[in-house]
Amino acid sequence: MSGHSKWATIKHKKGALDAKRGKIFTRLIKEITVAARAGGGDPDGNPRLRSAIAAAKAENMPQDNIKRATQRGTGELEGAQYEEISFEGYGPGGVALIVDTLTDNRNRTVSEVRHAFSKHGGNLGESGSVRFMFSKKGLIGIEKEAAGEDQLMDIVLEHGGDDLNDEGDTWEIVTDPSAYEAVSEAVKAAGIPTVMSEVTMVASVHTKLEGAPANQMIRLLEAIEDLDDVQNVYSNFDMDEAQMEAAAG
Repeated sequence: MSGHSKWATIKHKKGALDAKRGKIFTRLIKEITVAARAGGGDPDGNPRLRSAIAAAKAENMPQDNIKRATQRGTGELEGAQYEEISFEGYGPGGVALIVDTLTDNRNRTVSEVRHAFSKHGGNLGESGSVRFMFSKKGLIGIEKEAAGEDQLMDIVLEHGGDDLNDEGDTWEIVTDPSAYEAVSEAVKAAGIPTVMSEVTMVASVHTKLEGAPANQMIRLLEAIEDLDDVQNVYSNFDMDEAQMEAAAG
């Protein structure tokens, strides 16, 4: 499991995401709205909207919220017009970072992201400078005591998953994005709780961090994730889980 996946898992365990549920809902609503605007309001014919709705349901978003966000995207309801901006750059120790945003104010977003990078030992790069290191995958993290290897492998094989990895105290299911929804629903139907479940960007190579640069990287991640316009952050860092736990404390 990459450092980025470990970080997502730790945040779930610590309940940090629950504490920010309002912000999570805001980000999901933006994604549903933009997906509906780009590809229409029918999730059956709009894979991006289908994925966004699945993510919203995973966070227990009320159906009315999902419906209103979709209608704002299709123009049935009035709403803000969001622009998609993606940033690429480097963090402490040369860690590669991709930051996806949805914004109604480009200048504000560019300024805030640039400030977060410069304040915490990073710098922005050109478009395409790091994206080639990443590929889109579905990841589902499950604590070892929640399910056995055989049960999970059956789900992976029966529903089109790619792999099942042993990550110490957790299992990690890896899927192609097209199979993520089916595998995720199968895990849910089996009554297996997850500590992390998302379609994300997975790096092909990782940068190991220790000591001060590792702590600085966590501060950079937190600063970027706290920005209102940021939808997703992907990185290729790796570090000792104990240090990550301490930094997240």
